[in-house]
Amino acid sequence: MPEILTTDICVIGAGSGGLSVAAAAALMRVPVILIERNRMGGECLNTGCVPSKALIAAGKHAAAMRDAVAFGFSPVEIKPAFNRINAHIRSVIAAIAPIDSAERFQALGAQVIEGEARFIDKRTVQVGEQLVRARRFVVATGSAPAIPPIPGLRDVPFLTNESLFGLARRPQRLLVIGAGPVGMEMAQAHARLGSEVVAVSQGPVLEREDAEAARLIRLALERDGVIFRTGAVIERIDGAGEKLQAVVSGPAGRETIEATHILVAAGRMPVTDGLGLDKAGIAVTQAGIAVNARMKTSNRRVYAIGDAVGPPQFTHRANYHAGLVIRNGLFRLPVRATDALLPRVTFTDPEIAAIGLSESEAFAMGPGVRALRWPFAENDRAQAERRTEGFIKVMVDRKGRILGVTIAGHNAGELLTPWTLAMAHGLKIGAMTGITFPYPTYSEVSKRVATAYLLPQLQRPALQRLLRFLRFFG
Repeated sequence: MPEILTTDICVIGAGSGGLSVAAAAALMRVPVILIERNRMGGECLNTGCVPSKALIAAGKHAAAMRDAVAFGFSPVEIKPAFNRINAHIRSVIAAIAPIDSAERFQALGAQVIEGEARFIDKRTVQVGEQLVRARRFVVATGSAPAIPPIPGLRDVPFLTNESLFGLARRPQRLLVIGAGPVGMEMAQAHARLGSEVVAVSQGPVLEREDAEAARLIRLALERDGVIFRTGAVIERIDGAGEKLQAVVSGPAGRETIEATHILVAAGRMPVTDGLGLDKAGIAVTQAGIAVNARMKTSNRRVYAIGDAVGPPQFTHRANYHAGLVIRNGLFRLPVRATDALLPRVTFTDPEIAAIGLSESEAFAMGPGVRALRWPFAENDRAQAERRTEGFIKVMVDRKGRILGVTIAGHNAGELLTPWTLAMAHGLKIGAMTGITFPYPTYSEVSKRVATAYLLPQLQRPALQRLLRFLRFFG
């Protein structure tokens, strides 16, 4: 019989959430074992957030060079070298990888085991020939691309985020299946780098976002050359190699779309297969591993976090879950998970950043809700940099409580943070009017939209009478 390793915490999965738990435990000198079957850093570092943002950055530079004419430069012909762009992506991953490496975590005090873990009972997992028994387990196995049941799709070569960033040659004509955040980010980046891009989806572009913001993004992508087929169904896919055809049925009828590459960006599914969760008494639903408000599964010794528990699937959500597990699992503090104040960003150009309720969700609450809006076009920095498309929209109730914020525009993700802080601490919209924002910055849109909330109060007859009275005293 193999020797049984014992530990306080066993983390299965070395993605963002799992690494956060393992690092916190190791720094507090709590015995911890970290198991990873593939690459340290998980999807975010190797095939997700990091490479996608590196590719998006390359696309932004290409767009900036084309747009430089507006700033007084002579036109230039952009010739993207895709092999060098690929090298740029690899170098970014390589620069971050040491932070997530097995060597670093071993230096922190964690024991790292490479291999595929599966539960053999409620308290034990097996990795190869090795058995691990722990007081607490954390399942942080992440997610994988969802592959839609399109006839013929599995018979042709197609890309997902797991293979897209390995391309050394630019796709000549890219068919993107899906119009969610990942699909739109990659569609725009490739269009800016010279690919012909067609995006096909059954629903509208970014249908989970504010409708006005989603329209702004669609128009921006169309200016970059992306062709959309929304409200459409792919009936079948045929072909081989780089000669692929998709038969699409939509509002305009049936057509055949030719492509050299197909990118499937139709959502993600939690990774739970092969974990032996039934042996551990862990319940699983269609969405993912079932957990309570403390992130505990139906096995009280096992937590599950991040993408493994289902949508919304964000790296920062996995890290948030990790913090809950540390507080509850190590310190026995009461915690309660909620996605109500979870910020989200779609990294197109311009970006969409949001937190809380959308406009339609807020108005559904009943009377007394107001939508405050301020355009980027009335921001001096935006005018100077010719980035005037976009707006900030804040939903408030009659008492000035902030219900939700949507920002669509340049660097929207960076502009959202003060609103995240305000909502987390229950601040009212008036708190934003008391902040001195540096001039000229995009962040001034936050103060301007907050000031818009006060304007009706400044025009009240009682206040006007008071001001007239005070004028008599100099």
